[in-house]
Amino acid sequence: MSSWLEHSVQIEVDIPIEQVWDLWSDLQEMPKWMKWIDSVEILDDDPSLSRWKLVSGSFQFTWLSKILKVVPHQIIQWESVNGLPNRGAIRFYDRQGSSIIKLSIAYSIPGWLGKLMDKLFLGRIVESTISEDLKRFKNYAVKKSRDKT
Repeated sequence: MSSWLEHSVQIEVDIPIEQVWDLWSDLQEMPKWMKWIDSVEILDDDPSLSRWKLVSGSFQFTWLSKILKVVPHQIIQWESVNGLPNRGAIRFYDRQGSSIIKLSIAYSIPGWLGKLMDKLFLGRIVESTISEDLKRFKNYAVKKSRDKT
């Protein structure tokens, strides 16, 4: 039996929602701001599917992810269909010239091991990492926005 561990973080980015959406929805660019994501490959035969590779130290995980829901400028929701069990959503909130981005991810770890690891350290590490990922995205987005002008 597995336990699902979930984490959510958010950040405000001082650029319009359209620009934030355009940058985030280009999944193959994610390794530029997501520390543990080594690569994202969109599958040619089905653009709702993508192959992800996560690398952290000596750990490496891969999975196939399916986009379940897309509402432009509002949400991208996904779940893995094989490999590392995970699911989540990225939500976008328009603040008239700036944007709030909220990333929620959940992943499955076998029963007691997941609960123990989450209580000891894993939860803090994951939350800290995705929080830093959003800060890197903010810097990336602001720089891209400035480069356009």
